[in-house]
Amino acid sequence: MGFFTSKAFSVFVTFFAFYVAQRIYQRFKFFWLNPVLLSILGLMAFLTLTGIPYEDYFQGGQIISFFLGPAVVALGVPLYVQMEEIRKRGRAIGVSMAVAAVVGVLSAAGTAALLGASLPVVASIAPKSVTTPIAMGIAEKIGGIPSLTAAIVIATGILGAVIGPGVLRLCGVRHPVAFGLAMGAASHGIGTARAVEEGEVQGAAGGLAICLNGIATAVVTPVLMKLIVLWVRP
Repeated sequence: MGFFTSKAFSVFVTFFAFYVAQRIYQRFKFFWLNPVLLSILGLMAFLTLTGIPYEDYFQGGQIISFFLGPAVVALGVPLYVQMEEIRKRGRAIGVSMAVAAVVGVLSAAGTAALLGASLPVVASIAPKSVTTPIAMGIAEKIGGIPSLTAAIVIATGILGAVIGPGVLRLCGVRHPVAFGLAMGAASHGIGTARAVEEGEVQGAAGGLAICLNGIATAVVTPVLMKLIVLWVRP
């Protein structure tokens, strides 16, 4: 079992799972066959069937996680290319991202609090719409559980990538900048990856939304959490 629990094998299995999932998605183009969702389900099934402990697998998974930061930074390339298109709508983008941060926190944390969730769980859910490293940092500062936050962030990203485009079209959102901002603000990197499939402008707007929504959420979340606590549990 030495090789099968090595870092090299974990990296290989992860990349292979994503490659297969991506080929399936490209073949059928069905929104529920999102590559990230299929990869997660495939890896869960693989680890269960082989009996490989998750802790052993994650030793190699950490190597892949290291590249999450550079991958997010790489989204700045399409943003630079589309800078003129973005600059023309600077004020509207700023306002929409501020609203997105408030709505993103209240829609999840407020609902959880009203349903009777404990404060650590509410705090863990609050930063669900920003990228994982930022969300975990916010959760830790406001009394949340970073590991739970990471799982919720990933689930949010997958759900947004799967149903987001359909919901936006149903609501009449057609402009590429608006589409990209919505995907990036609601479902961070995974949603932005889906926005890139729609076009360069959508991808650039999604990358910008990841950055601006992350900053705005870090600022407003502590304040909103205090208001939620006072409102639900006076």
